[in-house]
Amino acid sequence: MPDFSDYVVVGAGLAGAATAWQLAARGHQVTILERNVPASHDASSHGSARIFRYAYPDPFYTRAVLESKELWDGLTVDTGTKLITPAGSVDYGPERNPRLLASVLAGEGVEHELLSASEARKRWPQIAFDTEVLWHPGAGVIDAESAVNAMVSLAVGRGARLLTGWQLGRVERQGAGYRLHSSTGQMVDAGNVVISAGGWLPGLLGQLSLPSGFVAGLPEITVRQEQAFHFRYRDPESAGQWPTFIHKAADIQAYGLPGGRDAGFAGQKVAEYNGGGLIPSAGKQTGEVDPANRRRVVDYVQRYLPGLDPEPYAETTCLFTNTPHEDFIIDRIDNLTVLSPCSGHGAKFAPLIGQWAAGLATGTGSVPDRFRSATVPAGGR
Repeated sequence: MPDFSDYVVVGAGLAGAATAWQLAARGHQVTILERNVPASHDASSHGSARIFRYAYPDPFYTRAVLESKELWDGLTVDTGTKLITPAGSVDYGPERNPRLLASVLAGEGVEHELLSASEARKRWPQIAFDTEVLWHPGAGVIDAESAVNAMVSLAVGRGARLLTGWQLGRVERQGAGYRLHSSTGQMVDAGNVVISAGGWLPGLLGQLSLPSGFVAGLPEITVRQEQAFHFRYRDPESAGQWPTFIHKAADIQAYGLPGGRDAGFAGQKVAEYNGGGLIPSAGKQTGEVDPANRRRVVDYVQRYLPGLDPEPYAETTCLFTNTPHEDFIIDRIDNLTVLSPCSGHGAKFAPLIGQWAAGLATGTGSVPDRFRSATVPAGGR
């Protein structure tokens, strides 16, 4: 007979690892099924550089970041591992609306400054600011891979079982629970299942024994093969003086952050937000960088980041799993939870997403209605 767990979590990226950690911490029997290894390099949670920031035009998300930060701090204490490196963040550009962001941060008590473009250029001469600038020093850089491994380690320490190289093929109802089948014929039985498969989710939805009405109620999920480029600091002494940034210019939305371990601590990671091509699911990614996207980002660096050598010395692809409204999906039906913290901004919420998902899966906690579009009636929002 297949092994049985009360809870099976499919996917050991940031969201899956956080959910497994939260479930195991509550004393549940947990199995983690990972198609490759935790924080796999062909998925969305690899590497050492993700932006942690508070600035959102929607106060809901700023409040959620504050709540998440408390969990990050506890995780750091529990593991003795530094997971967020302070860097601060600047937001600017004609489409970014720094004043609106500043008003949200003020309303939530988050430290910040609103600077003129000239004031900001004096403080950061390596960046050619084109509008007012919001600065908030509490932002930083998340080491995603270390965070995944820390949460998996805590879950395993609480008795969770981790199975790697276990690629999910399909899920079938089995009595009151489920039987999960791997692509190589292995089986695991579960009372409850959490699917946190990132960019593989669109390709799996038809294999999960989900009611058709539930699937139809989910928002459209699209997957992009994004590209990120690393540019050397012209002045190596400036390495510790670069903030993270989000810049919405008229013709491009770009973001950047210190590349950390991924880039040998020698440069800034810069990318165009949603600049990659659409793919049906993660299984169709090529890992090849689009030359047109490279040209756009190089042109951006030449125009707006004079402190960087505009020739990328490293480049990579990654996956963005998007919803039309950029909200997450955390929903449940028939003891199966679908979890997709997506749209390129989920990393900073990982511990909180795990708490939400574990509460939903166990029936002991609630999830914001905006993340449950498949089961919450429109009138209940």
